[in-house]
Amino acid sequence: MLEKFQSLKSSLTGPRAHDHGGSSGAPGKQLRIMLMIHSYWPENSPPQRRWTTLIREFRKSGWDVDVVTPVAHFPEGRRSLPVSEAGRPFRGQKGPLGERIKRVPYIPHSGNSHVARLLDQLISAAMSIPAGLMWRKADVVIVTAPSLPIMVAGYVVAKLRRVPLIVEMRDAWPDLARDARIVKGSVKSIVERVVEAIQKRADLVVSVTEGFAETLRARGVKNVVTVSNGLDLDSVPVFDPPAVDSDTFEALYLGNHGESQRLDVVIRASALVGDSMRLHMVGHGSQRPGLMELAQELNAPVTFHPSLQGSDVLDRYKQADTCIVSLRDDWKSFEATVPSKTYEVMSIGRHVTAVVRGEAARIVKDAECGDVVAWNPEAVAALWRELAADRTRLHTGTTGRDWVREHANYPMLAQKYMDTIAALVREKSAV
Repeated sequence: MLEKFQSLKSSLTGPRAHDHGGSSGAPGKQLRIMLMIHSYWPENSPPQRRWTTLIREFRKSGWDVDVVTPVAHFPEGRRSLPVSEAGRPFRGQKGPLGERIKRVPYIPHSGNSHVARLLDQLISAAMSIPAGLMWRKADVVIVTAPSLPIMVAGYVVAKLRRVPLIVEMRDAWPDLARDARIVKGSVKSIVERVVEAIQKRADLVVSVTEGFAETLRARGVKNVVTVSNGLDLDSVPVFDPPAVDSDTFEALYLGNHGESQRLDVVIRASALVGDSMRLHMVGHGSQRPGLMELAQELNAPVTFHPSLQGSDVLDRYKQADTCIVSLRDDWKSFEATVPSKTYEVMSIGRHVTAVVRGEAARIVKDAECGDVVAWNPEAVAALWRELAADRTRLHTGTTGRDWVREHANYPMLAQKYMDTIAALVREKSAV
């Protein structure tokens, strides 16, 4: 949610001409990137937030960026923005950072239909192939997944254009597909075989967590680097700590209300604590209607809010005592997953209620910015009662922000990405 505020600020400032000096990884050569992505500006989505910030840094170094992406239609499943922003199929469009965007068609659908979303992604990915082939040739093709169909499109375009392919895995696929029971049984599915084949044939695979990078290496993927999610720390405010005295304990969740988060746990926990607290749920997702029904059934102290933007997001953060980061613990792939929201909460100076495990849990513990709690309502409720009784524990200081500055600040991450890309292009050019 806060990334909307950052993206708007980035869009308004844009690249600065005097910064176009070239990456330190590619002295004297300004590269052209073709990014193939299933969701991009002006949408607000995880891939959009990551790549809007990365592209801003690429453009500062004078790199050209061409983006192949569907007409903007996330999350409603249909275009809700003016054509001037959402774009037209197979028409060129200038992005807010000076990047060039080529839009491809999509299939209108209900945002909550898995089958319809898959069909939409298949059509858009298929249309991305001619869009990528007819456009000017880039030095490298980057495809970011999921969605999985766009991986195939990126592979085809890179091979036909004879340029290096970088596959960016923002989630632990195909492992996540089996955890989510998208694929079943002991025999590898076609989805798993295709994903693993493309990962092994890519010139470089980028993982957003070190845990999944290790999984890929163990699987036989040779060229793997980690460029984590993060945020532009200079665009993120830090708030004063919560008041030491308060009659009501305020917990906040901002983000997707989906199957991966299993937010029924925090709703049940709030019902156990009762009227001495208030849980605020901000966002949208496939599970939201069921969560609203559950809260009403339990008479839980929960207030649901729509997705917020700009100052409304900041106000909601200011009022919070703790912010929730949640991933279900019965999907093994989530041991190597870090919700991008984690870095945001760590940076603003709020206590983190971390209902996570694996790498995400380790980050919160290392940063000393919150509490990692077991994935059950009783444990979460017990933690919140303790925090309400001793509100000095909510004062986390700057430890979380300091950790993000060192490990997950996007200007630093973008420079690492550029150095890696430049080295790959040099290597392939020398062959």
